[in-house]
Order: sequence, then structure tokens, then C-alpha cells
Amino acid sequence: MPITLGWHAIALRLLLALIAGALMGIDRSQRNRAAGLRTTILVCLAAAVAMLQANLLLGTAGKPPSSFAVLDLMRLPLGILTGMGFIGGGVILRRDGLVVGVTTAATLWFVTVIGLCFGGGQIGLGVAGLVLGMFVLSGLRWAEARMQQDQRGKLIVTANHDGFIQTEIYERAVKNGYRASVISASINDATRVLTLEYLLQWRASDRPTKIPDFIDQLPRDPRIATVRWDMS
Repeated sequence: MPITLGWHAIALRLLLALIAGALMGIDRSQRNRAAGLRTTILVCLAAAVAMLQANLLLGTAGKPPSSFAVLDLMRLPLGILTGMGFIGGGVILRRDGLVVGVTTAATLWFVTVIGLCFGGGQIGLGVAGLVLGMFVLSGLRWAEARMQQDQRGKLIVTANHDGFIQTEIYERAVKNGYRASVISASINDATRVLTLEYLLQWRASDRPTKIPDFIDQLPRDPRIATVRWDMS
């Protein structure tokens, strides 16, 4: 970092941090993520301001005679990255057995580092990191969309008590290319209604937009009363 800073250098660093935060935030806002445009801008600007503060506090005279210790200014950005770890952990959620928000947390942490680069005057490094970050977030989205990923859904069936219906539904799922497992099975003693809950798993490049054919045909079976299909 340079020893002295002019207002033109400070303005340039803040402007670049604002632009970087906005570019990263636009992608997250378009995908309706928790950390959107304003969040990424604030995070990036906060990191840049912190590094500017460290730069402005950078001493040149060494340890004063009346001082017992010298302030380690590099602890400031390290503390910021630690704090961002807590914020990033707050946006990671576990929902229906799936972990969501990891990319959002990584984006916040990454944009913090970009802000530290611009605030510290490493303009070339910050620009290079921003370009790579935009490529990963936006440019690789098409590749990720074409990759086969694990999909899962929950099938809940109520039927007249029949010892074979549970096996038949399982066999139909396997025959249609699904990995099936019974989560729960219960029988109502009064009505003799059997409730079956299955977890179905498969691999596909995108989420299905309609009910699988074999599930759509289940209500035609006279033994089956109701069918419910939930996508995870």
C-alpha cells in the first residue's frame, strides 16, 4: 500500500468497490437470492473502507517512545474476513434435507476480498478477481444447468389395506428409473387405511415440470384413495 493517499485515489478505490459489489449483486438479485444488489455493494464498500482506514493509519515513524506496543493494522482486514464468516454462516440454511445458501455465503466472502483488494490499492488484482468471479457466477451457469444433479421428491399414498400395494408402488418406481425407499408406513385401525410415504431419488439436468407418469396413473388403481407428490 502507498504511504500517502490523495482523495482521487480514495475516490477511485471506493468507486471500483461499488462497481464490483454491484456487478456481483445483480446476478444474485436476478436469481432472487438472499444477498442481493444492496447487500453485496455494502459488503464490498465496507471492506474497501476498512482497508482505506488501515492505509491511512499506516505509520511511517515507527514505534513512539511513549508506546508499549505497535498497532498491527493487518488485524483489521483479518477481523473483517472472520466477521464475514459469521454473516455467511447465517445465510446457509437446511431445508427439507437440502443445504441452501452456500453460493450466497461464498459470494459475500468473495466480494469482501475484492473490496479489500480495491481498498488496499491492489487495483489489478481486484479487477482480475472480479472478472473471474463474474465468470464463475454467470458464465458457468450454463454448464451447471446442463450437469446432471441429484433430484428428490416425496410420494405419499393412502390406500385400502393391502399387503401387496406397498411392494407394487416400489416396483413401479424402480421400473421407471427412480431409487425408492419407504420413509414411513402406518395403518389406521378404525378405517384400515394404509398410509405410505416414499422418498424417490433420480438424476436429471433440470427439475421436472410435471408429475411423473407412473405417479399420475396411481389414482386409477381402485385400491388407492389419495396420492400426493412433493418436490424437494
